[in-house]
Amino acid sequence: MTLYPIEARAKIRRLATGRLISVTGGAAAYTALNYTVWSRTHSPGMQALSLLLTFGVAGIVGPFAGALGDRLDRRKVMIWCEAVSAAFFAAMAFAHAPIMLIVLAFGSALAEIPFITTSRAAIPNLVDSEDDVSWANSLVTMGTHAGIAVGPLIGGVLVATAGASWVFGLNALTFLVSIALTLTVRGSYQQTRDSAEHDEHRGLMAGLAFLWNDRVLRRLTIAWFVFVLGMGIGMVADAPLAEHFGAGAVGFAALIACWGTGSVLGSGAGRFLRPSTEPVWLVVGSFGIAVAAFVVGFAPAFVLVLVALFAMGATDGLTMVAETGIMQRRTPDAVRSRAMAGFEAALSLGLAVAYLVAGPVLKHVGPQATYRIGGVSALAAAIVLVPLLRLRRETGSDDRVALEEPLASSEPVGEVIAGEVPRYASAEALEAAIYPEPEPRSA
Repeated sequence: MTLYPIEARAKIRRLATGRLISVTGGAAAYTALNYTVWSRTHSPGMQALSLLLTFGVAGIVGPFAGALGDRLDRRKVMIWCEAVSAAFFAAMAFAHAPIMLIVLAFGSALAEIPFITTSRAAIPNLVDSEDDVSWANSLVTMGTHAGIAVGPLIGGVLVATAGASWVFGLNALTFLVSIALTLTVRGSYQQTRDSAEHDEHRGLMAGLAFLWNDRVLRRLTIAWFVFVLGMGIGMVADAPLAEHFGAGAVGFAALIACWGTGSVLGSGAGRFLRPSTEPVWLVVGSFGIAVAAFVVGFAPAFVLVLVALFAMGATDGLTMVAETGIMQRRTPDAVRSRAMAGFEAALSLGLAVAYLVAGPVLKHVGPQATYRIGGVSALAAAIVLVPLLRLRRETGSDDRVALEEPLASSEPVGEVIAGEVPRYASAEALEAAIYPEPEPRSA
């Protein structure tokens, strides 16, 4: 069993705790926002505007926000983003008009985008070895998914008992706690940057360009874009699905709890992934999500729906850890934040499209058929991902990726520092170092 250095483990644990606290507060606050906007306007248009300007904003500004993490000190970017978000939610505690609440939430959502992409880009630099990357991603993803699962329940209770303003104010405090934890995490959040790297990956769109030019990341982005198109439509079917089975508000809460619990456990299982197993579980998990969606779509009883959503959450959490690890390993540090932002932007655009068509689709086919549509998109995404299984070739039984001794044709740019992920001049060079072509057999 791999033993992780105590100091590196402590750093990641503090960052994961910060994510748990701030995401829980954010999920509670966005639940309060959506409930407040609906209760004060009863306007589907305002509700859609609220969703698009909070959850869909990454598709618009993601590539620009990602540049902050590649050009500036990542630790400072994370701290300032949390501070700005805290200020917006503190202002929301004193706002009343729905449109003003939406505008302030939009400002907070803008500030959160560079934090998310920057923190993901920094993880490979904060761990002590390549094997620790999956462990770190697993811990941070667990915190994120736990916050998403618990936050809406807390938000609903607080809105009913204390009012939305208290939820917004408490969320501002969670950002301050996250800042305090980040301040305690010292170390290298990025590699030493030189002019050659900046020249190669120049421009705001460098992240998107890198995603498109790397065959693996291009396939990964296309697959998940297809995935969110269908599964995003399914997201709006949860409340009607509970109503369809006569489960009411309690059933709706149970749907969220089952998916959230499964996602936390799946993320935790991701700590055991290695470079050789990440592509395998990415594909297996994608097929698992598709199967679970079809089970929901054809389930004759509500209890089967709950079991399927638990399984869906577990496989989703596992695939997120695998996907993040693959992206981090294939992306040079100089462009990693922009690449992460470009990936999030593509997914957010797909989610925005799904939100726009979800209403008419749900009205015409019903909640279970909507989940079947999601199953079709998840199955298509899984099929697109199948060729990534060949990434594990040449790793054999050795789960460590030997980046310390790259091939002569794939020399890293600059000095390789022990404990850091080396910098490679291109995606092709990095791929050749990690997954070398097999030796030709002798006659």
